[in-house]
Amino acid sequence: MVSTEISNYLKLAPAMLAAPNGYLWSSYDEEADVLYINFKKPSVATDSELTDDDVIIRYEGEEIIGLTILHVSQRKDF
Repeated sequence: MVSTEISNYLKLAPAMLAAPNGYLWSSYDEEADVLYINFKKPSVATDSELTDDDVIIRYEGEEIIGLTILHVSQRKDF
């Protein structure tokens, strides 16, 4: 792996440290172009809300347990 690829992964460290409970798990569905970010495992969403910028915030009770980012490959805000 070249050093530029490694540096991209190192940029994730601050998000990991800031994640609730120090836990962050993610997966990308290329066909759907959706990135799933979870802060708790296992988790069962009891509610969700869609933001204006196509991010679904998933809740378990009052706790945010994950994000679903739609159209992730088309985003310029990363």
